[in-house]
Amino acid sequence: MNWFGKSLHHKFTLATVAGFLVSSLVFLGLFLAFYQSELQQERAQAARDVNRLLQSSLENAMLKRDLEGLIFIVNRLGNQPNIRRVMIAEPFGQVRFSSHAESMGLILDQELIRDPTPQTLFMQDEQGAEVLRSINPVHNKPQCRECHGPVEQHPVNGVLVVDYDAASIRHKARKTTLMLMGAGALIVIINLLGGWWFIRRFILQPVESLNSASHSLAHGQLDTRVSLEGNDELSALGETFNLMAANLQSSLRQMKEGEAFLQSMIDAIPDGVRIIDDDYNMLLVNRTFREQTGCPDKPRVGRKCYTTHNLDAPCPAELVTCPLVEIGRENKRVKVIHHHTKCDGDTLDVEIYAAPMTIIRDGKEVTLLVESIRDLTHEVRFTHEQRLSELGRLAAGVAHEIYNPLSSMKLALHSLAGIIVDEGQPDEIGDYLDIVELQMDQCIRITDRLLHLSASPSGQPQLVDIQQAVEDTLSLVGWDAQEASIDLVKSFPQQPLRVFANDGEIRMLVLNLVQNAFHAMPSGGKLRITGSIEGDEVVVRFCDNGVGISDENLPRLFMPFFSRRADGVEGTGLGLPISRSITESFEGSLEVESELGKGSCFIVKLPEATVERLIS
Repeated sequence: MNWFGKSLHHKFTLATVAGFLVSSLVFLGLFLAFYQSELQQERAQAARDVNRLLQSSLENAMLKRDLEGLIFIVNRLGNQPNIRRVMIAEPFGQVRFSSHAESMGLILDQELIRDPTPQTLFMQDEQGAEVLRSINPVHNKPQCRECHGPVEQHPVNGVLVVDYDAASIRHKARKTTLMLMGAGALIVIINLLGGWWFIRRFILQPVESLNSASHSLAHGQLDTRVSLEGNDELSALGETFNLMAANLQSSLRQMKEGEAFLQSMIDAIPDGVRIIDDDYNMLLVNRTFREQTGCPDKPRVGRKCYTTHNLDAPCPAELVTCPLVEIGRENKRVKVIHHHTKCDGDTLDVEIYAAPMTIIRDGKEVTLLVESIRDLTHEVRFTHEQRLSELGRLAAGVAHEIYNPLSSMKLALHSLAGIIVDEGQPDEIGDYLDIVELQMDQCIRITDRLLHLSASPSGQPQLVDIQQAVEDTLSLVGWDAQEASIDLVKSFPQQPLRVFANDGEIRMLVLNLVQNAFHAMPSGGKLRITGSIEGDEVVVRFCDNGVGISDENLPRLFMPFFSRRADGVEGTGLGLPISRSITESFEGSLEVESELGKGSCFIVKLPEATVERLIS
């Protein structure tokens, strides 16, 4: 861990220890130098005092020519504690008297004795030992001129040299220095510990609490608060932190509530909705869009919009009309039909209304794309149900306008027949009345078939006879077939063809396929309807010998709103999509086989109604 990565507490501790060591070393060096200088001056002063006393004694002895007394004084002084030796040298540096015999005749350094002023300094003596040497010139006086000549010519009679033991001096200096250093260090340590406790208690701990709270706040724990005692700046900082955290928590809660409201609002839209940025990223989608993809639990936000086309790159402009590209060119609303790929690999036909939306992001104006995506399968279902509803209203009108009057007329006819019998009218009149009643029954049966065709889908599938549904539906379009010169041929086995479905929707399926065949034969032709059981499926084929379907249009045949009628009439393009939707709702399928110029064959496959299937 580097210095910048350490905590404030570690930094403070290391800085304190380092500062203590450096300051101690500096203090020790300065103190040693200062103490040594003071000690040297003190010793020099003591030496000068001793030397003046000794000098006086020597001068007295020399004036009295008492050489023995002089030697005695030198020897006695040389044997004192901490004094290594005492020497008296002539002005030219030769030692004439010494407390140690080996120093007699020694020539002293001229540089040291040339200075007429007393001096004291640490040095090494002639034996290499460190000494504190005190050098004191013995000046010539008038009373000495008898032996040494005039003062003007001989200012110095000799030099008194006293060598003190430097080792004891330095030992004492070190001992005293260490004692003073220890006392100083103890005082410094006490001050440092007091400072450390103060900073730890009143600075580091509050900062550590703020740091821990900030770390928790950064990780989403917005209810984190700090409690700092006192009325100092750090406690005020803690109150500011708590206020900031509370405001942040409130703002984030409001933002999340706003996002939840926005998401709930767009989730309530029945069409799929998604918002896309200029880099094809989906920023927001609603629940309907996720359901349209076939995997509502799979996240979509943050993914590219072209993944709904099962692509890894933006849609090719020559194959797919991209709303983002189109709006980027003209900044106008766009309406397109796309094929989206669901999670299970199936395709979904959708109708997209796209519009630009301008927002401010990071201080800049940004244009986003809003898409409203309508599932055309639901649109087909809605159209189918609307068509059934319209037929239901038509059937109700027929029942009211035709069925009820026919029933009343049939009752009146029965009464008239009774009167004719009672009055003995000719049988020919009765035959006419029977013909009228037969035609009225035919009208009533047609009305019943219309009611069956327009019956609203029930929630529970029921048992439906396919042959009966086909025959009843064909009876409704018999006149149209006759007018269009179309022959209707039916072929069904003796075995009943029964499925679990809705009778009204099956009849609508048959009607759509029959009408589709009529449109494919504008000049007349033949429509063959055959039923069979193949395996566990009921198979009904609607085969015509009309114009057929081109290979180009065959893949788009079941697309909603795609219409290419051979009779030239503009259709809605919903008949075949509705037919496929009906078959798939009952776990069946609708397939087509066609050859251009020879005709088409639509094949309906539905699971056969069995006891096992009823139980399951």
